[in-house]
Formats: sequence, structure tokens, C-alpha cells
Amino acid sequence: MFSLDRLRALSAVASHGSIAAAARELHVTPSALSQQVNKLERETGHQLLEPHGRGVRFTHAGRVLAAHANQVMRSVAAAESDLLDLGTEVVGPLHIGAVGSAIRALVVTTLAALAQEHPRMTPTLRDGEVVTLLPALLAGELDLLVIDSWASRPLPLPEGVVTHTLLVEPISIALPARHPLAESASLDLGQLDGVPWTSCPAGTEPYESLLQLARAHGMEPDIRYAVAEYASQLSLVAANLAVALVPAMTQREASPGVRFVPCKTPLQREIKVAWRAHAGGPLIRACLEFLTDAVAQDAGDFLPTAGSVA
Repeated sequence: MFSLDRLRALSAVASHGSIAAAARELHVTPSALSQQVNKLERETGHQLLEPHGRGVRFTHAGRVLAAHANQVMRSVAAAESDLLDLGTEVVGPLHIGAVGSAIRALVVTTLAALAQEHPRMTPTLRDGEVVTLLPALLAGELDLLVIDSWASRPLPLPEGVVTHTLLVEPISIALPARHPLAESASLDLGQLDGVPWTSCPAGTEPYESLLQLARAHGMEPDIRYAVAEYASQLSLVAANLAVALVPAMTQREASPGVRFVPCKTPLQREIKVAWRAHAGGPLIRACLEFLTDAVAQDAGDFLPTAGSVA
């Protein structure tokens, strides 16, 4: 009979592409992981990995067994999740990752409610962007994400990740109050050709969405100021240095020197909760409940939806 730990080691190598990366995921040394694979080879009577450049690659036998190992690990994870669901008490750590705008608008309120309602729960929080948070979720470093998906660039979801839509909110163009177009009823992005922009750093959802939207309107945006925080972007707008695309939940941070003008083609983004399908349980459910309550408290500022799981 194969050892579960050795099958887990082989599955990790298949998932992460190298012994070093798999060892980091399992919190063991590369040497210890290699020993597990070597023992599995002796148990099966087949070579499973072979040298390839400075790394390794799977033999045919290795690929066959890795497919079974992956299936076994999914079954084990499902069993663990089912056992978690037997409990009703919300206890233990929950590692949360969130985009900055959602932290200020929703997550802080949620953490306060969880601390009061479930004092034996110990949440932690990491801020970031989707491009860094999703890999951390898949690696098991984070348990739950609060992330954004722009309608102009829908978020691609890896296999095994479940999402729940918390809200849909409009996105407006933030202009300096002194800008000639600041009093417009609506604007086409093409009308801002040649104007300096500020946006989140390259690779993030807001940055890539701005690029796609602008190019769809026949222009290449001059993004001079790459700033992660919307509050800082709005400061640049107020100083007459740039314009920006700003979601509704962050517009409350603007100074009187900023005007918000809708786009002629309405823009929206979704705020989603994401978690690994096999990792749901009381902790995830409790956090989702209070996030939903936080949205309801600010319903006047957002366009809430009933939510959907995908």
C-alpha cells in the first residue's frame, strides 16, 4: 500500500513543477521530499522522475501515478472539508487576502464583527492585488480572498476556486475640478487622449482594464503615475496632475478638488469572495456572512447583487 505522505509529495511536484517549489509548499526540505519520492519509486518498482537540465521531469510511470496521486489528495481534502462541516463552532485561524479598496470599505468592518461574534477565531489579513493573491490562495498560504473583477477584463478563475459575488459597483472617471471636461454629463475615454493618467501598477486588474478600455477607444493611455492606493491616485487628480478610473467605494476618499464623471459606456467592477472549493467550512461561511452584512450597511454607495457562486 502506498504511503499517503509519499503520494502527497509526488502530487506536489506535479502541481508545482519542481522539487524545490513542492518542498516549499509542504514545508519540508528538498532533500526530504526527494527521499519521499525515492521511497515511492522503490515501493512501485518504477522510476517516477528523471534528471532534466538542472531539474527533473516525470517519466511515463511518474505521470500515471501522479494523476492517481492528485485524485487521492482531492479525496482527502474533500474528506477533511466534510469533517470540518460537522462542527458548528467557528474556531481557529483564517488567512484573508484582499485588495486595498475592499479592506477599507468592507474587510475592516467584517473583522470587527468577527472578533465580537467569534472570539475564538483568529483571522489574519494580507493586502495585495489579484495577480499576487490568487497564487497565494492556490498555494494554501491564504484561505479566503476579497478581490475585484473588472467587467472590461473578467477575472479568469483557476480550477478548484469558488467565488461569490458580493457587489457590483460603477466606475467613473475622476477629473480635476478645474479640468475643462469636469462638468460633463458623461465622457468617452477617447476624449481624454493625451491626458496623463494615474492607475494601479502594471499587471494589476485596474491597470490592465484601463489599457483595454483605452485601446478600445483608439488611444494609448499615458499612465505616468503607478500608485496602488486609490486615495493617492485621487490626490494626484486633485492636484491637476492626472485623471483616473475610480470605483464607487473609493470615491468617498476624494477631496473637493475632484469631479467624477460617468463613462458614456457604463463601466463596472465586481467585488468577489474566493476560496478553494475543498476548503470551505464554518470559518469561510462566517466571514462570508459578515462581508455580506458589511455590503448591506453601505448599500447606498454600491449596486449590490444577490450574489452567485461560480
